[in-house]
Amino acid sequence: MRRVSDVGEFGLIGRIARLAGRAPGRDVVLGIGDDAAVLRVRPGEEVVVTTDAAFEGVHFRFGQETPRTAGRRAAVASLSDLAAMGARPLGLLLALAVPARLPLATALGFVRGVLLEARRAGAPLVGGNVTRGSEVSASLTALGAVPRGRALRRDRGRAGDRLFVTGALGRSAFERARGRVAHVGAPRLAAGRRLARLAGVGACIDVSDGLVADLGHLCRASRVAARIDPARVPRPAGLPEGRAAERFVLAGGEDHELLFSVRPRGPGAAELARRLGLPVAEIGRLEAGPPRVRGVPPGAGGWRHF
Repeated sequence: MRRVSDVGEFGLIGRIARLAGRAPGRDVVLGIGDDAAVLRVRPGEEVVVTTDAAFEGVHFRFGQETPRTAGRRAAVASLSDLAAMGARPLGLLLALAVPARLPLATALGFVRGVLLEARRAGAPLVGGNVTRGSEVSASLTALGAVPRGRALRRDRGRAGDRLFVTGALGRSAFERARGRVAHVGAPRLAAGRRLARLAGVGACIDVSDGLVADLGHLCRASRVAARIDPARVPRPAGLPEGRAAERFVLAGGEDHELLFSVRPRGPGAAELARRLGLPVAEIGRLEAGPPRVRGVPPGAGGWRHF
């Protein structure tokens, strides 16, 4: 079994470059192989940049998922942030740290997972870094672009706005609780871009830390309160009933659906679903008051890093 130490830093970089291939598209002037990548934005656009870190033993465990699944999840976390801003992807950077004795197949499996999601999103891997670490960790930086002044933001919510969420929530948390992770949420990139073009849209965030936690972030940024009806939050097929399932839905995280507000006279769930091309459910409203989420049971928090 070959290990990372058998090929060394530049051997690993060379394999990653071959897996990534030549970065395609009109937005990439220069990709992997130089000191930095060069990307081209279109006239009238602003650049959107986001970064996420994934650490073995904290964000993923190879005993619970394949290296490819772990890589996919790491990539989706960053790409979903672009979706929440209404951005089109330009490219992805990967800073990868691995132990010297890590099997080479594990390291490349993780990279293949990143590349799978990057290609699906139209975000070519354009560079990054490789170094030695005590465990596997990956920092992913996603770059995107939005028309000037049209980025979706967390601080645009107003009291009276209706709250909507795309897709269904709870499947990722349910799998993690069972100790075997296979599901990978999809970054809602196309839906985010369509949402950014709609009149009457207020604030937007992606559900990465959990519905209640992320709605709390939106409330604090917009300086409003929120009230939701847990019974109206959409759930995936196969999720069990009961208090545990409600916790998965409200606090589970990593669903990467879009949570957004719409002005009172804006479109409803059916029209939004037609415009965005995926299921949309109305789950509550924003209200005047100190930033907090009302209508949820005690303890429905979300992911906490510390």
